Amino acid sequence: MPTAVASTRPGKPADTAPAAPASHTSIWERPGFLVRRLHQIHVAMFLQALSEENVTPIQYGLLSILLDRPGLDQLSVAKELGIDRANVGDVLQRLEQRKLLTRVIDPSDKRRKICLPTRDGIAFVHKYHENMQQAQQRLLEPLSADERSTFMALLRRLVGENNDVGRALLTPPRGGFVD
Repeated sequence: MPTAVASTRPGKPADTAPAAPASHTSIWERPGFLVRRLHQIHVAMFLQALSEENVTPIQYGLLSILLDRPGLDQLSVAKELGIDRANVGDVLQRLEQRKLLTRVIDPSDKRRKICLPTRDGIAFVHKYHENMQQAQQRLLEPLSADERSTFMALLRRLVGENNDVGRALLTPPRGGFVD
């Protein structure tokens, strides 16, 4: 395999570049790269759609979960989001500082903290629901209706089949990951 030959003059590129390994694949053929890039694109679209507020997709998702399932403890919230305990604590603290949620000690188990959206938190989710939906739709806009359905089914399947490998487990939705 040819090796790069360094130039003797500063700033001049090498005369030859190393050949790519026979098993090398383009970065555009790597699903992990594409999924990461798609996530970056989605976060940018989400932040743009909710530009009035300083809120991340994780923060909005957490508040949404608490509207659907009020009274979850911190560990359950972490599992619902698929993030670890340390990260959920930070997210909860930020939302609590903004008065969008409150945490109370469970009277039946003093070790548990129950997470509850405040009135402001509930109003926040309702106020920005349409903006969040627009970001989701914008992400999928390049696909036809059939392609969107297929894409979402395949994403759910990939997440479900690989869920046990993640750093933090994600609680499956009611009915499981796959339709």
